[in-house]
Amino acid sequence: MTAGPLLGIAAAAIAALLVLVIRFKLHAFLALILVSLITAFATGIPVNQIVPTLVNNFGKTLGAVALLVGLGAMLGRLVENSGGARVLADRMIELFGEKRAPLALGMASLLMGFPIFFDAGLIVMLPIVFAVARRLGGPILLYAIPTAAAFSVMHVFVPPHPGPVTASELYGANLGLLMLAGLVVILPMWYLSGYLWGKFCAKHYSFQLAESFFGGVDDDEIKNPPTVGTVIGMLLLPLVLIFMNTGLDFLRAAGMADPDQTWFQILSTLGSTPIALLISVLVATIVLGTRRGENGSAIEKILESSLGPICSVVLITGAGGMFGGVLRASGIGDALADSLGDLGLPVILAAYVVAVVMRLAQGSATVALVTAAGLMAPAVATGDYSTMQVIAVTLATAAGSVFAGHVNDSGFWLVGRLLGMDVRTTLKTWTVQQTIESVVGFVLAYIMFIIF
Repeated sequence: MTAGPLLGIAAAAIAALLVLVIRFKLHAFLALILVSLITAFATGIPVNQIVPTLVNNFGKTLGAVALLVGLGAMLGRLVENSGGARVLADRMIELFGEKRAPLALGMASLLMGFPIFFDAGLIVMLPIVFAVARRLGGPILLYAIPTAAAFSVMHVFVPPHPGPVTASELYGANLGLLMLAGLVVILPMWYLSGYLWGKFCAKHYSFQLAESFFGGVDDDEIKNPPTVGTVIGMLLLPLVLIFMNTGLDFLRAAGMADPDQTWFQILSTLGSTPIALLISVLVATIVLGTRRGENGSAIEKILESSLGPICSVVLITGAGGMFGGVLRASGIGDALADSLGDLGLPVILAAYVVAVVMRLAQGSATVALVTAAGLMAPAVATGDYSTMQVIAVTLATAAGSVFAGHVNDSGFWLVGRLLGMDVRTTLKTWTVQQTIESVVGFVLAYIMFIIF
């Protein structure tokens, strides 16, 4: 099929999914599977490949998400059960004050987001977010939106995250300058789309935290809570390990390290997100469990209790990845790339538009960024652009790739379910946040393009 019919089918599928979930209250997991199946038939995927396409894309998303969410929930439950989340929340409020708590959480998440991926960072930080929300009794979105937005802007715009690194390689952008420019633009971007938008959402969607998937613990049940330093150490451990891995990838992209070396591969494995979280959970069982007097069976029950509440989150997120995978398998990306190849627009605007369309059509920000960069790279290479203008085009492409994340994006379901929001509320809060982030990012990149 050409891009027109494929876009029409994709739009109809998204509309059907929203109607099923919002109007008819069909469970999101069932709705995503059903719409994915019908979309696969409608887009002409060979009948004998439909089920493998559904299962493979579900498994691909689940393989990453289940490990991150499962291990992250275990780590969060240990921090929560030990009283560590409450201890750290109290100290943050003591240092920054109640009014500055959202700002403090967001700034901490920006720092944590430098080495860690969006979903993993969100899982690690949420116990503290929930503890602050419970401690102050405020709307959860007041604290959660600045935190989630911080991880989003870091993941999309700043190396050594894989999206901007890959785009820089395709465009031939200087990786060091891209990092510096990314760090400059993410601050106003986060302030507008994270901090200020979080305050707006808290006023208009002021629901309290009902029950986090970490399971709240009464203060009376906590005995011998850990020190603030111990809790910070537990949160920093996975970050240090993951930073080692992303740092190695940065050195590889810069040509400063050989990925075929044994030492590189060993360190890279230890620093991969699932292994880093596994190591952190094992260390936390000792530091926050055994050393505080918990016996083996008690720790096992604590860890077991963390898994039940996250099952729905994991399955729905996997099904969201399945839906996006079906759209990609339909060929919509290739069809759009062919039709958008000659837009007659300024190169920076064309890069942004291509990334936006790709994002809306198939969901994955990484796929949108890489596809748009690959499509626009020849135009950038043959044009007379300065080094900073190439950086600006790279940032504009990244901005387009994050535009309006919705139901075909697994991250949409992850954020919505972790924060206890229904689909309608997630669209009004998180989807709009992603849109603001995208538009502000493009405006800043365009200003940079004009100045330099």
